[in-house]
Amino acid sequence: MANKTNLTIGGVIVALVAAYYGIDLQQQKTENVQATVHDTPKASTDVTTQQIEEKVTHGTELIAQAYSKKLSNVQVEGSGKVIAVLRDDNEGSRHQKFLLELSNRQTLLVAHNIDLAPRIDSLNKGDTVQFYGEYEYSDKGGVMHWTHHDPNGRHADGWLKHNGKTYQ
Repeated sequence: MANKTNLTIGGVIVALVAAYYGIDLQQQKTENVQATVHDTPKASTDVTTQQIEEKVTHGTELIAQAYSKKLSNVQVEGSGKVIAVLRDDNEGSRHQKFLLELSNRQTLLVAHNIDLAPRIDSLNKGDTVQFYGEYEYSDKGGVMHWTHHDPNGRHADGWLKHNGKTYQ
């Protein structure tokens, strides 16, 4: 009985921590989206290189924690280097798939729904891709999905950025 209680308390703690980070990342996402809305950034919406690096570092740390704790459904922003471009998954909803290596050397599979968002046609090994989406645990490092808008408005809109263009 004590083990069940401890597991329940532990689950509540994990859920609260995940909710805290989700709220924090939503605020960061809003600031970042505001910065990308304008073709010519205004002083109030400029995003500095340091702010981007801090978000990427925070995202990499959050993904590492989620991986070590086998957590899923973690909304996160980050960046990685493409180490492999995989064949599209055309069964069911179509997904463009590629592997990223994060700054901590962890790998992350990106499954980008190309039925709901544009495909990154010019993607090559060695490119840098920024992402905002939902992390799902896997024993190989994890999967990033929800990197697109939600047509039903029930999930945070995600995105990918490559060579100055946003895909959502």
